Amino acid sequence: MADRKVLVVDDEKLIVKGIRFSLEQDGMSVDCAYDGEEALELARNNQYDIILLDVMLPKIGGFEVCQQIREFSDVPVIMLTARGEDMDKILGLEYGADDYITKPFNILEVKARIKAIMRRVDNKNADAGQSKSIDGGDVHLDCEGRRAYIAGTEIGLTAKEFEVLELLMLNPGKVYGRENLLKLIWGTDYPGDVRTVDVHVRRLREKIEENPSEPHYVRTKWGVGYYFQA
Repeated sequence: MADRKVLVVDDEKLIVKGIRFSLEQDGMSVDCAYDGEEALELARNNQYDIILLDVMLPKIGGFEVCQQIREFSDVPVIMLTARGEDMDKILGLEYGADDYITKPFNILEVKARIKAIMRRVDNKNADAGQSKSIDGGDVHLDCEGRRAYIAGTEIGLTAKEFEVLELLMLNPGKVYGRENLLKLIWGTDYPGDVRTVDVHVRRLREKIEENPSEPHYVRTKWGVGYYFQA
């Protein structure tokens, strides 16, 4: 993971210090922020490979920070949360987070999650380089620029929403089960469950479908999974 650039955001300075020391030992470059405003400023002015973002932050909360980051970047975001309730985890994913880690955590777990996400991002970028663009009906994907368009108008997708749509559009008509999508997009070591897939598909439909309750593009085969139809 050498040469990766990471932003660590937490108001507990001892936690930040520990994470920073451990990541720098692995050759990574680490910036630190201690509140939501500082995190947004750094995220806007720098190119990061991944962001570790605490949920409970002064000034601007972590979920809102994640949501605002998604307006200008698809950088992978791992939420750090002391609250383990399922709704908190799903809420974090709805705001565009890629993963979550519940406090207290082992730094080895943090590094393992970072490695897994970086590996998936590298693989996705390699695949995208082979397919420059994909078209299906009014939907156009610019795989190199990681941008999506509906009838020529750009729409803002999170990294995971883009990856789900890209996979389905690359294989039109092929039905993917929720468990299969979870493994393909989030990886086999992802600790979440299939509700993560449902949340992302719902949000994806809200962005690309004229009537999300009666989707034209991202369809459901009941009892089986999801597929794309132009």
